[in-house]
Amino acid sequence: MKYFLVYLLVSFYSLNAWSITVRDDIGHDVALEKPAKRIVSLAPHITENLFAAGAGDQVVGVVEYSDYPERAKNITSIGSYRSFNLEAILALNPDLVVAWRSGNGDAKIAQLKSLGLNVFVEEPRKIEDIAGSIRRFGALAGHGAEAERTSQEFLRELNRLRKMYSNDAPVGVFYQVWNDPLQTLNGNHLISDVIRLCSGRNVFSEAKTLAPHVSVEGVIAADPDVIVASGMGENRPEWLDDWRPWDAISAVRNGHLYFINPDHLERHSARILLGAEKMCQHLQRAR
Repeated sequence: MKYFLVYLLVSFYSLNAWSITVRDDIGHDVALEKPAKRIVSLAPHITENLFAAGAGDQVVGVVEYSDYPERAKNITSIGSYRSFNLEAILALNPDLVVAWRSGNGDAKIAQLKSLGLNVFVEEPRKIEDIAGSIRRFGALAGHGAEAERTSQEFLRELNRLRKMYSNDAPVGVFYQVWNDPLQTLNGNHLISDVIRLCSGRNVFSEAKTLAPHVSVEGVIAADPDVIVASGMGENRPEWLDDWRPWDAISAVRNGHLYFINPDHLERHSARILLGAEKMCQHLQRAR
């Protein structure tokens, strides 16, 4: 709610004068004197959300794996989200760079700002934050009305899922990001909010780091009812079946090993509701 109602100031002085100030997710104000026309996106999910906000034609630079929607594949790549090329970004002459704090890192973001670029930093932690991002992207790019419609559609679908599943019996969930090293996510991550939406309980929610490494023994001790794996693409990873010998774990013993396309869950875009619906269905089977 804080992103929807506070600190969106738009001033119209004449038909040709426009200014806006929007506060980003780290509390910094980004001020533009006109709608952003040359935008660089530093994460695949940001690219998706810019398109969802109606600003797709204004995106001139993206990072690797910015492959949705289809048109995004034809936009100039400036490297990966962890190792982007500063010279390539400057060559695109952007009037706005949209960064992902936990993905790009504070040091890289500081470099961008030191070059005099307008940098909007995004870090969604709740599902509702995605709607807020789309709204603010639309405002910065001059597509406020279209972005508002998209955000409202997103929130309606989110509320539908919440009404269906939020009062169900709790289910313990181990979300496996990767197998080697064995990695999961803590309770502050957006995916944990998806698990909560489905009345699930992240068994590693109390971990101190956002994406902690854990041990097989730790998973056995946590005894999740469901194990959900991500992987690197649309296909179920083979390593999910590595759990099958560990039948001391309830999820293994009862056959609740599931896969969700990471593009529908690990990208913080409007498509996360596709992954959320899958998550809720898997947890419902476990119940």
